[in-house]
Order: sequence, then structure tokens, then C-alpha cells
Amino acid sequence: MLEELGHIGPLSTFVALAFGFLAGLVKGMTGFALPMILVSGLGSFLAPELALAGMIIPALITNVWQALRQGAKAALASVRVHWRYLGLMLLWLTIASQFVLAIPAGLLFLILGLTVTFFTSLQLAGWQPKIAPDNRLKAELGIGSLAGVLGGLTGTWGPPTVMYLTALSVPKRDHVRIQGVVYGSGAVMLTLAHLRSGVLSGPGLSLSLAILPVALLGMAAGMAIQDRLDQKRFQQVVLVVLAVAGLNLIRRGLMP
Repeated sequence: MLEELGHIGPLSTFVALAFGFLAGLVKGMTGFALPMILVSGLGSFLAPELALAGMIIPALITNVWQALRQGAKAALASVRVHWRYLGLMLLWLTIASQFVLAIPAGLLFLILGLTVTFFTSLQLAGWQPKIAPDNRLKAELGIGSLAGVLGGLTGTWGPPTVMYLTALSVPKRDHVRIQGVVYGSGAVMLTLAHLRSGVLSGPGLSLSLAILPVALLGMAAGMAIQDRLDQKRFQQVVLVVLAVAGLNLIRRGLMP
């Protein structure tokens, strides 16, 4: 595994592991943002397909952990409530993931940068959209499909999902568990899809496996200190950092 990472270089490998720990830490505290931090961070100095590959295995394992934290029964209950959103997301994720290698690198950076910046700007501005019961089916169809396309192309399907759950006013504990279920299901499909596409192979697979242990350590630390911090204030700081990362990716997309 280390031999396959040799072409990346020791400094880049160290920075990648540092981003892995940070991504796990934030996810342990907030329930989301691991793909955004990892793909944004790795994408600042690695090729987009390698950055995507580095995120896949850590996302899969941490999301399974998050989804099952209150037990399998609670996770299954979340699936029954949000099955339409979940199904559409998985369908479009599978389709879109097959086009990753056919899309120019600059466009991938631009897609991810715009997604992260748009999401964080809305949250920092304090806007929280509400989904009326009569519009829930339309929201599931539209937002679920959008999350799947973005997930397949960039490995990040968190922003639409967080906005969807927030707009439904889902309680915090359920919010975090449902995120785990949605992201975990998507991570399974993303892993299978990119084993097929070739993204998750060779150096990409080695990088993903190398990042996994530090991401797990970060997530454990995040969970341990979650109750000791003002999560709202911390989340604001995280959103600022993600907004900066998103703007940097937009810059790389426009000026590769």
C-alpha cells in the first residue's frame, strides 16, 4: 500500500492523513461534512479522481458507524420514513458515478466548489427553508435526485441531504442518525460503483485505506467531545472553513 502511495510523496501523504483526522473529527461532532472536507482538502493538491477515491472507504465505514449508533432497529425505522428520498439518491448516484472519468477535472472542481459554497452560504445567512406536507413528495423527488447526481460526480451528497432534513424540522438526534443511514447507503453504492469505474483501485484504493484509521480516530474524538461544546457555534466555524474550501475549489475550476 505504501509503495503505491510513493508517487504522491511523504508530505502530501501526511497532509492527506491530517485532512482525514479533521474530517472524522468534524463528522463525529456534527454528523456530516466528512466527504466535503476530504474531497475539498485532498482536491487542493491531488487529482480530482484521486481525491474522490481517498474519501470513499472512510465515508463508508464512518457512516455505517453513525447509522447504527442507536441500533439497527432505529436505523431501519429511518429507512421506512425516508425510503423514496433514499431510493432516488442511490439510483442517480449509481448512474452519475459512471461519468466521473469522462468529465474534465476543472468542471469537477467547479461542481463541488459551487455546491459547498452555496450550501454554506445559505446556512451562514441563517436561511432555513421549510417543506410543507403537501410538497414533501416533490421535495423528495427533486432533492433526492440532486443529491444522487452530486454524490456520483463529486462524492459529496451531504449538502442537499442536510438541507432536506433541516427543512423537515427533524429533531437533532434523528437528524444525525438519518444522515448516517442516507450517507451510509450512498457510500455502499459509491464504493461498488467506483470499484467498477476504476476510480477505487491502485493508488486511489491505497490512499482511501490509509486515511481510514485516522478518520476513525478523529470521529471517536469528535463523539467524545460533542456534548462539551456549543455545537451551534462550532458548526458556524465549520461552515466558514467549508465556505473557504469551496471558494478555493471554484478558483481551481475556473483557473486550472
